[in-house]
Amino acid sequence: MSIFHLISSCTQLLIWTLFLGYHNQCHASSIPHHQYTYHNPNLPPPPKYLNRGDDDFTTSKRFEGSSNLVDLKYHMGPVLSSPINLYLIWYGKWAPSQQLLIKDFLLSLSPTTTHPPPPSPSVSEWWHTMSYYTDQTGSNVSRSVLIAGEYSDNKYSHGTHLTRLSIQHVIASAVRSKPFMVDHKNGVYLILTSVDVSMQDYCRAVCGFHYFTFPSMVGYTLPYAWVGNSVKQCPEVCAYPFATPGYMKGGPGTLRPPNGDVGVDGMISVIAHELAEVSSNPLVNAWYAGEDPTAPTEIGDLCEGLYGSGGGGGYIGQVMRDGNGRSFNMNGRRGRKFLVQWIWSPILNACAGPNALD
Repeated sequence: MSIFHLISSCTQLLIWTLFLGYHNQCHASSIPHHQYTYHNPNLPPPPKYLNRGDDDFTTSKRFEGSSNLVDLKYHMGPVLSSPINLYLIWYGKWAPSQQLLIKDFLLSLSPTTTHPPPPSPSVSEWWHTMSYYTDQTGSNVSRSVLIAGEYSDNKYSHGTHLTRLSIQHVIASAVRSKPFMVDHKNGVYLILTSVDVSMQDYCRAVCGFHYFTFPSMVGYTLPYAWVGNSVKQCPEVCAYPFATPGYMKGGPGTLRPPNGDVGVDGMISVIAHELAEVSSNPLVNAWYAGEDPTAPTEIGDLCEGLYGSGGGGGYIGQVMRDGNGRSFNMNGRRGRKFLVQWIWSPILNACAGPNALD
């Protein structure tokens, strides 16, 4: 069921079986090079990933993850066109600093009109790949992403353990309690749960997922995505590589999160993964690989665990490290830095990111 950010998905294993060696000159960047260094950490994947290669996928000829055997197809459904309106539902108790960090990432997706813009490689350059996904009307996934509304459910209106069905009740409560626009065409409802909220299959099988609401439960068909803060439940799974399993003690260690928050920095890559997939496959009938719409392999799944050139075989790819030892691969608004997985490019037929080596 790759409409979800599945930990056990076989497609995620692709990344760990790719072996590339691009260590040439760096992607052009306007950040002075003395402010950071490059490294390609060798971080063995969690136990579920080990010894599970897929020989059907070839090693990349030029781009990480490229393969003629990835059969990504368009299935005639809509994509999210311009502009994409995000409606944030903060479920549980959130620190304002955590909310600001997540919103800074989301507001970094659109090309900025401020000067100077974030230096390359940037979050908006990462999102640019999404504009290559179009639907049968000729509309493409929008490069413009806006925060159109926010709702705080800090009283846990549906308890501290949620399911894939009860999450729809959370959305329904938010729509009824706050005048969120019912946005059928361009809206995405993003539910973010705090550290003390558990979810059906969380940590065991999912770190996040996306789907659409049922009219019988919410009143409308609305695309949504859910992501939780895993820092107290399973950071070694859902905030990896900022936390690593106990069996790796004595190994290369974890990466330092770019904003000093293991849980939220880990969430951001999952949020990016889910937003990319819900935008290109909002009703689970647009862009995906495989013939089963109930278990599609989507554009984030194909690049799970890959953050830079040279990834595969336990390497996450070449990323940057600042003077404080914090790892990142792209820049955002207000000087923020983020570590975000790559996504599949239909143009390159490969995983792509703005920090790729030339």
